[in-house]
Amino acid sequence: MSQIVRRLGVAPRYRGSTGGGTCPDIFELADGSFAVIGTDATDSLDSQLPEDAARADYERIVVITRETLIKAKADIPDA
Repeated sequence: MSQIVRRLGVAPRYRGSTGGGTCPDIFELADGSFAVIGTDATDSLDSQLPEDAARADYERIVVITRETLIKAKADIPDA
């Protein structure tokens, strides 16, 4: 597994988290992939995936807040 290189966006405490930093987060990995901390919503959203979308048994559908993604937008590479 690749290593975390950097956080995209701001730390949860700067987005109002008062629970010890537990909050959605996005990280860039050394191999160029991204890791996301969010709420596992697989059970509730799996049946709503479009016909041309699928996930492997080892994949989960994770939800992050809109604010988390918006705060990370400036750090997401264009290519």
